[in-house]
Amino acid sequence: MVHVARNGRLTILRIPDVKAESGYSRSTLYLRISQGLWPKPVHLGPRAVGWPSEEVAAINAARIAGKTDDEIRELVLRLEAARKMIR
Repeated sequence: MVHVARNGRLTILRIPDVKAESGYSRSTLYLRISQGLWPKPVHLGPRAVGWPSEEVAAINAARIAGKTDDEIRELVLRLEAARKMIR
């Protein structure tokens, strides 16, 4: 479940892009993370984080499809587990 951007690279979205894609504020994103409804960020450096674009797209698609919070929690667990499979 790895998304490759058109240029052949995996893409990581920083917070302004994630906010624009999701419609959530920064505080709501972190609330959703604490509730298990949004994937944890990927650490890019000591003070920088981002989210894989395919994860943002998957969560947005689940919301649009009307998935329940429990279904989204399961999706978040699968997405975070898939990160360990990327080589």
